[in-house]
Amino acid sequence: MKKRLYQSEAASYFREHSSIFLFIVILFLMGVIFGAIVVNSMSIPQKEDLFYYLSQFFGQVSDGKVAEDSDLFLQSFFDNSKFIGLMWILGISIIGLPVILILLFLKGMVVGFTVGFLVSQMGWKGFMMAFVSILPQNLITIPVFIMMAALSVIFSMRMIKKQFMKKYGQPIMPFFKRYIIALLAAVIFLSVASGIEAYLSPWLMKTIIHSTNLK
Repeated sequence: MKKRLYQSEAASYFREHSSIFLFIVILFLMGVIFGAIVVNSMSIPQKEDLFYYLSQFFGQVSDGKVAEDSDLFLQSFFDNSKFIGLMWILGISIIGLPVILILLFLKGMVVGFTVGFLVSQMGWKGFMMAFVSILPQNLITIPVFIMMAALSVIFSMRMIKKQFMKKYGQPIMPFFKRYIIALLAAVIFLSVASGIEAYLSPWLMKTIIHSTNLK
């Protein structure tokens, strides 16, 4: 009974704020597209320099000279958690709303640039590398980033209404408690994504490098 109640509340919540969630998704996709466009605007020497460093990295992965799995996990987990935590804090502040949107756009831009560069420089091999090195963990992190960005925007808007609209009578504490729970849930999902990035992705990358002679 409680489970159905929670599902009904969640569905109602998404319907109420569907326009915000749609806007957040479109903003992220715009970032991805913009990142891919940036690749095409780079000069040939810039692409050659970047590809040189990328080749060096592939060589290190192939030889097993990258950081320990546990170190990769901690680095990925802390980086993602700091990003999520920053958006969460910005959601509490009244002036943080535009910064949340900028951060999400930049995150999409990084993903688009990375995939676009690999594909433009290496063709189908680059697509395979992007598929095994970027996609697995991002199947979790991207939905988490989008969800947290949307929730942060919604909470920030509630804070603005509470501050400037005297007739806004809804108490803020129930929303704040849910906001905290959302952050904790996001951190748990990000720990899973970091595990994939640290323990699965390097093995997949090494397999692709050897099978396609990228080294």
